[in-house]
Amino acid sequence: MSLSIRNNTFFKTLLIAGFGYFFWLMLKITLEYIPLKTDVSFLMIKQTEVVERPEYLYFFYTHVYTSIFVLLTGFLAIIRKDFRLKNFHRNAGKIYIFLILLFAAPSGIYMGVFANGGFLSKVSFVILGCLWWFTTFKAYQLARQKKFKEHKEWMWRSFALTVSAITLRMWKVIIVYLFHPNPMDVYEIIAWLGWVPNIILIEYLITKKHI
Repeated sequence: MSLSIRNNTFFKTLLIAGFGYFFWLMLKITLEYIPLKTDVSFLMIKQTEVVERPEYLYFFYTHVYTSIFVLLTGFLAIIRKDFRLKNFHRNAGKIYIFLILLFAAPSGIYMGVFANGGFLSKVSFVILGCLWWFTTFKAYQLARQKKFKEHKEWMWRSFALTVSAITLRMWKVIIVYLFHPNPMDVYEIIAWLGWVPNIILIEYLITKKHI
């Protein structure tokens, strides 16, 4: 086996293992809200919305319950090329696109309006939700037009925004550990750090034709 093949195999294995670990962490967070609870984890600091806006919980649970499947199906669709599973890729991609366009992104935009951290956080999360919806819809359009090269690029953009659910929490741990800022200041920072570096990185990789 050549060195390049070994390196490629190692990278794929590392990628799958890394995603598996973070997906497990996200799944643990999701399971905290099953059965339906209004006083656990994130909802503990959203009691104003829970009490004063009955619809908030519908959007919140929709976002939480669909996003975990979005994360999984997006990853499975992305890696399908390496395993030559065309039908699997197509089906996973359909689920991914359907859940984002109809449920995950719209509910995320609504939640962004009431995000912690003030005006800048709200703006960031609303922009994130809109870009998430748009990049996914663009990928869907291009697939329908059989422009598969462009479809792949837009799917990568969409998935870069999808994994903001993971990168946002990673940045939060790093910033809190290193700087111990005010909790609301943390939200203002990670609201942007969670997705802006992701999209910059993916644009760089697309430009350099690494994906």
